[in-house]
Amino acid sequence: MPHLTTTGGRLSATEEDRLGFGVPGYAHPLLAPVEWAELTRPGTPLHWAVLNVDDGPGSRPDPHCLEAAGRLTNAGARVLGHLDMAYGERSFGEIVADAGNFLDWYRVGGFYLDRCPATRSDLTDVRLVAATLQALLDDAGHLAGHDAGHLGGHLVLGHGTQPYPEYAEIADQLVTFSGPWDRYRWSQVAEWTAEHPPERFVHLVHAVPRAHLDEAMRIARWQGAGTIFFTDRTGGDDRTGQQNPYGTLPGYWDEIVSLVGRGGSE
Repeated sequence: MPHLTTTGGRLSATEEDRLGFGVPGYAHPLLAPVEWAELTRPGTPLHWAVLNVDDGPGSRPDPHCLEAAGRLTNAGARVLGHLDMAYGERSFGEIVADAGNFLDWYRVGGFYLDRCPATRSDLTDVRLVAATLQALLDDAGHLAGHDAGHLGGHLVLGHGTQPYPEYAEIADQLVTFSGPWDRYRWSQVAEWTAEHPPERFVHLVHAVPRAHLDEAMRIARWQGAGTIFFTDRTGGDDRTGQQNPYGTLPGYWDEIVSLVGRGGSE
């Protein structure tokens, strides 16, 4: 299967690389208590989880979300606030205001910029947003008493597709695939991604049958993704704003935790 488009370049993933989970957003903790609790289970290879209260931070602090975020943070996990960029349609002020509320109300450790633009023409605007968010995270770190070596947070650009290469310069991670298994299994990765380590890239795939779980993990490793979330749940393509297939646990949760925890299928 043509999973890598390259001409003489190296593969981004190696046998030593360790996969981990990026959870793009479970349902509200009252509706999905098992899901949120599972993320704090010892040994779960969690890179981060996205907190989405009400298409963002909501209009006021939610004590249930604060408790869930606090449990994850105390367990050593990173919680990211969900910021919808609406493919460039939301204003800079709205995004920054939501980010401030996430920091004030939930003490998040970074942000997930959902529906992030991916074209060259939008690069300047996204760079400004990313720089501003990083400054907010740095300020929050100062207020929390962190030293200079521990300032900053984690920024994930949720493109859901292969973006213009220079986006890799302005965030910690890029979501270069988000969609169903029937597209993922025949997907290709851009040549420029081989210039970066696997920890820079995220793949989110739904409707993955249990019988194809090993194959999906091999694709992720060959395409150089260090953070993944695979589920057998189905729904609309999450990039269209339809039903979220990631709102609940995969039916094979224990199996995939075991596979990812030991480095994935070889």
